[in-house]
Amino acid sequence: MKQSVLIALVLVLGFGFIVFQVATTAGTAVEWQTDFAKAQNQANQQGKYLLLNFSGSDWCVWCRRLNDEVFSQPEFKTYARQHLVLAVADFPRYQHLPENLKRQNERLKATYGVKGFPTVILFNPKGEFVTQTGYQHGGAAAYVKHLKAFIEK
Repeated sequence: MKQSVLIALVLVLGFGFIVFQVATTAGTAVEWQTDFAKAQNQANQQGKYLLLNFSGSDWCVWCRRLNDEVFSQPEFKTYARQHLVLAVADFPRYQHLPENLKRQNERLKATYGVKGFPTVILFNPKGEFVTQTGYQHGGAAAYVKHLKAFIEK
C-alpha cells in the first residue's frame, strides 16, 4: 500500500514538473523570421524595432555564443517579445538553405556591408537603419541595455 502511494506521488510530481517546464518554455518562446520583407512589414505594423542577426549558425563560435548567452535567455526573450521583431540572415556551411533564402541573405549582406559574423543590425519601425553591432560581453541583461541605448535615443 505504501509503495503504491509513493509511486503515485512520484508520478504526480513528475507530471507536474513536466507541465511546468513546458508552460515556462512556451511562455518565453520568440519567433525568428527568415523572410526579411515579412519581418520589416511586421515591425512597421506593430511599431516595433527590427533586429536583423547575420549569423553562421553551424560554424561561427561567436554567433553561437551570442545565441547561447543572449538570444536564448529569458531576459532577452521577454524584452524582444515586447519591443522587437527578430529576423535572421543565416550563412550555414553544413546545413542546406533554400535557394531563395540564400539569395535574400546574400543581398542583405551586400546591402548592409556585412564583413563578419555575428553582425546585428537594428532598424526603427519605419525600416530606417539605426545601428550595427554584434556580440557583446555580459549576457542578456547587458545586451538588452545595449539595445535600449539605441532605441531610447
